[in-house]
Amino acid sequence: MNTLEDYIAHHAVHQPDKLAIVCGSDRCTYADLNARIEARAGQIPTPPSAPFPVPLRATPTIDFLVTYFALHRLGLVAAPLERDMPDDTFRQVSDFMAANTCPTGTADVLYTTGTTGRSKGVMISHRTILADAENLIAGQGFSPDLTFVVNGPLNHIGSLSKVYPVMLLGATLIIVDGLKDLDAFFSAFTSPVSPKVPEATEATVAPEAPVPHKFATFLVPASIRILLQLAPDRLAALADRIDFIETGAAAMAQADMEALCRLLPHSRLYNTYASTETGIICTHNFNAATVPDASPAAPTPGCLGRPMPHSRVFITPDGLIACVGDTLMTGYLGDPDRTATVLRDGVLYTADAGTIDEEGRLHLQGRKDDVINVGGFKVAPTEVEDAAMAFETVSDCICIAVDHKITGKALKLLVALKPSATLNKRALALHLKSRLEAYKVPMLYEQVDSIHRTFNGKLDRKHYSTL
Repeated sequence: MNTLEDYIAHHAVHQPDKLAIVCGSDRCTYADLNARIEARAGQIPTPPSAPFPVPLRATPTIDFLVTYFALHRLGLVAAPLERDMPDDTFRQVSDFMAANTCPTGTADVLYTTGTTGRSKGVMISHRTILADAENLIAGQGFSPDLTFVVNGPLNHIGSLSKVYPVMLLGATLIIVDGLKDLDAFFSAFTSPVSPKVPEATEATVAPEAPVPHKFATFLVPASIRILLQLAPDRLAALADRIDFIETGAAAMAQADMEALCRLLPHSRLYNTYASTETGIICTHNFNAATVPDASPAAPTPGCLGRPMPHSRVFITPDGLIACVGDTLMTGYLGDPDRTATVLRDGVLYTADAGTIDEEGRLHLQGRKDDVINVGGFKVAPTEVEDAAMAFETVSDCICIAVDHKITGKALKLLVALKPSATLNKRALALHLKSRLEAYKVPMLYEQVDSIHRTFNGKLDRKHYSTL
């Protein structure tokens, strides 16, 4: 089978009544899903040349996935875009796509802004989709009896990539519209999910719907922090239901990692190295209590584990992470020059600084461009932020560089505090001094209402670049 849609068609024959996707009151089995895909494919006019991407808004619905799969089945390239993208922007992106073709075998064009702010259309092949799926199955133990809760935008690799192993294995997907409604999110882990059964007759009685015990989800660190602050008890109540949680897209504070391990002592908790360009590369279970023969230890921030079967990583002479394997992008749509700056001879060169330890595990040290030079000393702001997040009154923070007449640059820490807390600069500075070298302790501190983050929970450093 060469595409994800081939697997869906296979499941429609061999397990037609297995529940495939749930979204609110809308539910479909694999037989239903395959039939919807076929019907939708018959409604889509095939353009003169198939390699042109077809734009569509990525709504958190079964209908979106039906259209997404139908485009693939027709041999077309799907280009899921942000659902709230302004109409003018949508038209501009659509016009750009209409003027640029994709290589044979391309499945998707996924748009990402990265750290430059310039929008890039990343071309993903069908081979990449299956390689990502198989990496996740091998690295995190996806299984056919798993129910995976997707709560993030389906136009980004973080959530969309979880659709891949679920559909490949014939497992069940539940779609939730973010964390705006915490009741809906938590209900997804407790509602009964069962195959479609025929209506009861005089001779038969429909069996009671079983509740599966294996649930999993993907949460960016910012979402995890929301749950830890607003609903720790509700999260702990799911300890026996959550098989695993994956996080990624941004650095996760050690304090949050430790809190999550305490609340979910039996759940595997994965930190993953992935991006739209690289695909799903490495993963690491930081909950030592669930790792056979592992000695208890505090989670290690920045540890992203070993490469999964379809991937390989190495560190360049400049200390940056480079990736090799079937999960890599094909290139940037309509921009061969930019493609050549990062993808050469089958190697994807990132701007992420990292190391590989003696056990072959990748450790992320932050973005090369984020490093701050303070009087000749190099400081990774993520290290400062991680230490600050362990301070009891800090809710969120970002470490930035400001001009200084002697050292050239100085560190400034912007902090958002927990409700009713006030900023004690001296206590915070002493806390940081106990955890960091002296040159890494910020000189300046400022309390703010909130910290700007991107759509996927990353600190929005560009927002503070002019301060």
